[in-house]
Amino acid sequence: MNYSTTMNKDPRREKAPMGRPNFIQRMRHLSKDEMIMLAGLLAIVAAMMVALVLPLITIFTKSFQDNNGVFVGLDNFIEYFSSYGLVLSIWNSVGMALGVTLIAGSMAFIYAYALTRSCMRGKKIFRALASIPILAPSLLPAISLVYLFGNQGVIKDLLMGESIYGPIGITIGMCFYIFPHVLMIMVTSLSTSDARLYEAAEVLGAGRVRIFFTVTLPGARYGLISAGFVAFTLAITDFGIPKVIGGNFNVLATDIYKQVVGQQNFSIGAVVGMVLLVPALVSFVVDRHVRKKQTAVLTARSAPYHPKPHALRDGLLFTFCAAVTVFLVSILGMAAFSSFITFWPYDMSFTLVHYDFDAVDPNGWASFFNSLKMATITAFVGTGIIFMGAYFVEKCQSFKGLRTTVQMMAMIPMAVPGMVLGLAYIFFFADGDNPFSGIYGTMAILVLASVAHFYTVSHLTLVTALKQIDPEFEAVSASLKAPFYKTVARVHFPICLTAISDVAIYLFVNAMTTVSAVVFLYAPDTKLASISVLNMDDVGDQAPAAAMAMMIVLTSIVVKSLHALISRGINARAMAWKSATT
Repeated sequence: MNYSTTMNKDPRREKAPMGRPNFIQRMRHLSKDEMIMLAGLLAIVAAMMVALVLPLITIFTKSFQDNNGVFVGLDNFIEYFSSYGLVLSIWNSVGMALGVTLIAGSMAFIYAYALTRSCMRGKKIFRALASIPILAPSLLPAISLVYLFGNQGVIKDLLMGESIYGPIGITIGMCFYIFPHVLMIMVTSLSTSDARLYEAAEVLGAGRVRIFFTVTLPGARYGLISAGFVAFTLAITDFGIPKVIGGNFNVLATDIYKQVVGQQNFSIGAVVGMVLLVPALVSFVVDRHVRKKQTAVLTARSAPYHPKPHALRDGLLFTFCAAVTVFLVSILGMAAFSSFITFWPYDMSFTLVHYDFDAVDPNGWASFFNSLKMATITAFVGTGIIFMGAYFVEKCQSFKGLRTTVQMMAMIPMAVPGMVLGLAYIFFFADGDNPFSGIYGTMAILVLASVAHFYTVSHLTLVTALKQIDPEFEAVSASLKAPFYKTVARVHFPICLTAISDVAIYLFVNAMTTVSAVVFLYAPDTKLASISVLNMDDVGDQAPAAAMAMMIVLTSIVVKSLHALISRGINARAMAWKSATT
């Protein structure tokens, strides 16, 4: 045996040259479409890293550093938890969020039950009016409550001496803000019922109450749990309502604002951000776990449930829905009314002076047009990016690891509060060594934050729409050697146009109304309408603040109305196409 030859052989040296050609060979065997999809997936991953992952890693790192960037270990956390006032904010936030979840959840469940399980009149009107809060910034209900129950409020005596500034005001405002979000989930959950279960229960002699607890509630339990976690997360992370009407009742969201803006204590602000992230993350994880256990309620043999008229039940539910609707409309109406009053409550004459924003705010009307610009860019750019990301995840057959990575990253924004994301952007993009620092203080960072903050719902909407398209379209396209992007343009885009328009409107309305995600990121020349509402309220100009909030509402209503008309045309064309093919 030639020992010199044997000893000179290194297995690693033999395998190394083979590995590289194999990789290059695999890359060479990729088709043009696969190369484009690979580039698209890598671009989406890179964008999500910059917009989500790296900023969150940065804020986590900053929580272990002082304001000069020196590592201090757990000193910031020790300082935070040594402060009674700051720790009290945790209990205030959790207690308030639990109370709001219980109240708003109960209201939404009864309202949804009335819409889906009764024969009362006016269902369409009630359903439309219930969506009012979605079109308004969260600051609006707080401003309205000041005019209703404040020291000079119209009906302040109803509080029997209690102050609206504190947990009472936050709870009422949160119920207004959260109600439509929870209602949508509960309506969907209660709409999927099998009539055979109710028929079987009636045959067995079960009464209405027993049927409710043994059939209705078990069938909707997963929706109820999801709605509860959504309500809790929204309540504990909202910033606008406690900022305006919280008084001395501190919560986590306002603590971040005070530490960063008021005291310039970014290290403790990062710690509060981490603390605020915990309940939102726990809610998200538990909700995802519950969803995995959910089984199909409707099968191929199921029969749709149609409620039967019942005078007493329908009358009581109609009364309840009317009361809730009056509550929602009163909040919005009070904001609109106060914006036209000269000087509350001493001069109640009608005026338009509060809509002269240039007289009370340095940016004036420019902030409103900034919001229009930002929301429009967010709608168009965000919808395009999210659609392509959803397409690569759902329709690409290769690169499973990358597709899984994109899907996981797409779920991150659902668990990240807007305040935490905004603060993370400060730490990440304000760093001069960051090659992306040039976008800090520009409109681009506001668009990026808005797209990232509202990414998850939009992504899931478009993935669901793409799942409904038969994979045979891709097979036929491949057999005809047509590029995938032509199939996207001629097949997927037209079929998904309704879902795409829904996502665009969702992004536009949320970008118009958002406060928490952008409150740390605007510059003097990129100030938004929602920020102007906050600043005007801070200096005591509540009537102009209400006027600006109403401009946001009116803009959202106009855009939603236009979307409804356009969607009707799109659906008509889609139905004509389906009828023709049938």
